[in-house]
Amino acid sequence: MRKGAMPRHFLIFLLFTGAYFLSYFYRSANAIIAPDLREELQLTAADLGLMTSVFFAAFATMQLPLGKTLDRFGVRWVSSTLLWVAVAGSLIFSMSDSLSGVLSGRVLIGIGMAGVLMGAIKVFSQWYEPRQFTTMTGLLVGIGSTGALFAATPLAWLNETVGWRAVFSGGAVVLGLVVLLLMVVVRDAPDDTEKASPQPSEGWGHIFGDRTFWKIALLNFALGGNLLAFQGLWAGPYLFDVYQMSALHVGNFLLVMGVATTAGYLASGWLGGHWGLRNILILGATIFLFSQLLLMLKMEAWTLGLAYAAFGFSGALGLMTLAEIKQVMPLSMTGTAVTSVNLFGIGGTFLIQWLSGLIIGASSTSAGTYSPGAYQYALLMMAGVTLLALIFYAWPSSKNKTGMK
Repeated sequence: MRKGAMPRHFLIFLLFTGAYFLSYFYRSANAIIAPDLREELQLTAADLGLMTSVFFAAFATMQLPLGKTLDRFGVRWVSSTLLWVAVAGSLIFSMSDSLSGVLSGRVLIGIGMAGVLMGAIKVFSQWYEPRQFTTMTGLLVGIGSTGALFAATPLAWLNETVGWRAVFSGGAVVLGLVVLLLMVVVRDAPDDTEKASPQPSEGWGHIFGDRTFWKIALLNFALGGNLLAFQGLWAGPYLFDVYQMSALHVGNFLLVMGVATTAGYLASGWLGGHWGLRNILILGATIFLFSQLLLMLKMEAWTLGLAYAAFGFSGALGLMTLAEIKQVMPLSMTGTAVTSVNLFGIGGTFLIQWLSGLIIGASSTSAGTYSPGAYQYALLMMAGVTLLALIFYAWPSSKNKTGMK
């Protein structure tokens, strides 16, 4: 920790953690409010899938230019400006009465939240020593991911009490306060830190031409993409339609998944440090695959809870792909490599969520629900993506240019 930085570095950590908490809440909230959106706005499953997934499409689109923009203009102004866009998106979403309105709101929220994690990683690298950087990043993701817990039972209660519109307008107010504090408190680096000279750009061609990058990126596509796609939308409707649960019971199961996901994020650094990133990623992806296959079966409540917990914990281990790409790429390319791997995780969420909506929507009933078989096909598609990515990642490379461990 930099000397004399105690008050500001801690406030920076708290504010970015708060912003990431809200980002996770927004990306996960539709799993609970989906029935209300479906009924009030007359949305189909395909509409729900598209409306939820555009958050991740917008988020992913921002990743490639984000690294250079943060380098040029600084975290304080770039992250704050983007977050004001998210505030506007939350307000638009809360006032919308059509598919186009909620789509617009979700797009703006996705754009606005795109700079939170990458901005935090960049500013932490300046305010924390290297040995503390990984710990603080893991804490931010672990604590911030509890936004998914708030988007479970607490959101179900709030939705029944005040409605989803009040929740999103209130979220805009809270996020606005966080942004104001970020603008006041955050500095890109301590005053006594010597500014580094810009590194010459080696371009995305070098990264995308590296086989090791594709192994890591596609695994993140499967782990991060499937986790966020299911947790952020279909984990709720799956319980409503297949098990005919009430909203509060659905919230409880989403809470189980959220707690397990948070535990996975918090444990990932320790597990990777003790048993190796590659080993834990292979083990995590294997458990993740079996949890997806297990969800295709009709189960008792306790078994279903275990499957939700295993899905959340093992999927969260995909966070280690960001740590692994930092290890295997040259230092001058770390920022671009990390945002590129993150692009695949978020882009995977968009594609998987959207495709799942098409698959599930094909089985619409007159009651506005969807058949268990449709969810089985969607889960089979997700499992297929995980299996292919796992095989490609684990397959030995004949030539290892980057020294992947």
